[in-house]
Amino acid sequence: MELIIGLISGAVGGNVAGGVVKKLDQGLLINSLSGIVGGGIGGTVLSMLGASGGGGLDLAGILSQVAGGGIGGGAVLAGVGVIRKALNK
Repeated sequence: MELIIGLISGAVGGNVAGGVVKKLDQGLLINSLSGIVGGGIGGTVLSMLGASGGGGLDLAGILSQVAGGGIGGGAVLAGVGVIRKALNK
């Protein structure tokens, strides 16, 4: 269940990052896919570091998965945006 929360919050985080920073915006599909990848990675890294709030479905666990997924989604979208911009030159 934690992975699903991380993936969904990653997709949201990728789209929010694309909406806030217009230079990063790659369109709904790429923003969502980048966010999903980043959400999975972010949630996994937080779990490995022990910052998952106990790893359960309590409030702390859910909030840490949402935060990790959102931040990971935005970070991967930023990386994708930089790479796509460099390849278009």
